[in-house]
Amino acid sequence: MPELPEVEVVRRGLERWVAGRTIETVEVLHPRAVRRHPGGGADFAARLRGETVGVPRRRGKYLWLPLAGRDLSVLGHLGMSGQLLVQPQDAPDEKHLRIRVRFDDDAGTELRFVDQRTFGGLSLHENTTDGLPDVIAHIARDPLDPLFDEVSYHLALRARRTTVKRALLDQSLISGVGNIYADEALWRAKLHYERPTANLTRPRSTELLGHVRDVMNAALAVGGTSFDSLYVNVNGESGYFDRALDAYGREDEPCRRCGTPIRRRPWMNRSSYFCPRCQRPPRAAS
Repeated sequence: MPELPEVEVVRRGLERWVAGRTIETVEVLHPRAVRRHPGGGADFAARLRGETVGVPRRRGKYLWLPLAGRDLSVLGHLGMSGQLLVQPQDAPDEKHLRIRVRFDDDAGTELRFVDQRTFGGLSLHENTTDGLPDVIAHIARDPLDPLFDEVSYHLALRARRTTVKRALLDQSLISGVGNIYADEALWRAKLHYERPTANLTRPRSTELLGHVRDVMNAALAVGGTSFDSLYVNVNGESGYFDRALDAYGREDEPCRRCGTPIRRRPWMNRSSYFCPRCQRPPRAAS
């Protein structure tokens, strides 16, 4: 699943190429792409016709297009393989093109939603008073948000009594962090993924947040992490932060700090990558 850096790369591209443009037509080519829109494809297309796209916004992994002058937004669910691409109108259709949005200007480009596995989609929602689509009002602020409250986050960690990686992936506590960047931040902080949050001191949680921010900013600088052709920006270009990963995906490769082979362990239907020497497990997890 794309995480904060990959979604932010897409958001920035949409801000450059789509913000301020007025929608002329919407073509829904697969019903699953609008299954989260209660009115279906025809209603989705009709309600967007003539609307002007505002500045795209993001919270954590969630991306939406506000409609200018309206309390409505188009929420984009990228899922496992969804892509929002800005393409020339005369470019050949992608094999898995699901939605096409054309604009009433002479820029010569259109917005396409392409989704190989059809787990993602677009849907129209009313906004909360904070400008979020109502269906994601429960999502916490992300660590790159200037209004992220570190004190409240630390208190929530201590009260939740869970393990540190579970807490990093809990989108109601902190949004935008997924499996890749959790493993990377934990490696940088020298914390095992099963470390209990109940005994995580304020300095350690502050240090961990700093590493989360650092790894995300580093990924943003190179366009995010792309292990295949699925995670791309609006121009179809892949990021290359995977070349700089220190833990994730590096099973049996030497730790860049101590040389010990990186290990992989099954974890919540995923995998956790860690250095057994730098990130010693707590006794209960040994």
